[in-house]
Amino acid sequence: MAGTKKKSESSENYLETIFILSRRLPVVRNADISSALKFKRSSVSAAVKKLKDAGQICVSPQGYITLTEAGLAAAQTLYEKHTFFADWLKKLGVDPETAEEDAREMEHVISEESFSAIKSFINTL
Repeated sequence: MAGTKKKSESSENYLETIFILSRRLPVVRNADISSALKFKRSSVSAAVKKLKDAGQICVSPQGYITLTEAGLAAAQTLYEKHTFFADWLKKLGVDPETAEEDAREMEHVISEESFSAIKSFINTL
């Protein structure tokens, strides 16, 4: 089970990174992902192939990477969780770097049900 979680978390990190990069770059390539995550290009290439095979991204003949509808939905959900937790922790006085690190972990382990409940509760304060 732990191996599955780690594999899923890794794929989720790639999806979220592609999403973030696509918001600020005209095109996303393996080199951009490698630079953002500080991973070897060979590792990125293997992950990109897995995401493509899973139907979460498309890769053009020029090597441009785009999220599919399913990949985009997953990436947006992760990004929402990350920004919500990071912002919330910072408002609570947590050091910004620690808040970002903790949010990166929290986004992968919390269920949709719990996230919705926390978000609803926080928004009523």
